[in-house]
Amino acid sequence: MSSESGRNFGLGVGNKCVTLAVPNARWQEAYALEAAAIRKALGDISLDIQHIGSTSIPSIKAKPIIDIAVAVRRFDDGLACIRPMEEIGYCYVGTELVPDDHIFGRDIEGETRTHLVHIVEYNSTNWNRWLLFRDRLRAHPDLALAYEMLKIDLAGKYADNRAAYTASKKDFIEKVLAASGK
Repeated sequence: MSSESGRNFGLGVGNKCVTLAVPNARWQEAYALEAAAIRKALGDISLDIQHIGSTSIPSIKAKPIIDIAVAVRRFDDGLACIRPMEEIGYCYVGTELVPDDHIFGRDIEGETRTHLVHIVEYNSTNWNRWLLFRDRLRAHPDLALAYEMLKIDLAGKYADNRAAYTASKKDFIEKVLAASGK
C-alpha cells in the first residue's frame, strides 16, 4: 500500500509527533489489504499476522498508523523477512528499539508514516502481550474508554514527543495485562 492509498484510508501521522484521529471503519480494511500483501511477500516464513495497536480497537481514537504483528518460528527468521518486506515498500528499522522485535515501517523515512510491522517469534512475550492487551480492550469497553481518555491527555502533553507519549502509557498497559491474570 503506497502513501497515497494510505491517505485514502485516513492513515498517516508525521514522524515523531502524536496526533489522534477518530475511529475509522476503513482501518480494518487497510489492515486486511496490508496483511494480504505481507502474507504474499513472506510466504511460509510467517505463521500468523494480527492487527494490533489502537487502530485494531474499533471504538477508540488512535494515531492513524496501522500496527501489524507478524509471527515467525524463531526470532532470527525475522532477518529473512528484510528483503521481501523492502520489496513491498517497508524500511527495516532494526531490533534496537524494542527487544526481540524486528521493526519495519512504511514511509518511516518520509514525512508521514502509515504502517508499522513488528516481526516477532510466535508465542513470545511481545506477541502474547500485544494480543492480550488488544483482546482485553475489545472485550471491555470501559477499559477501552479509559485508555482512550489517557491517550487524549497524553497527546495534549506530548504532541511533539512520541517517545514520551508511548512511555507514559506503560503503567496503564501493565495494569490491564496484570488484571488479566495471564
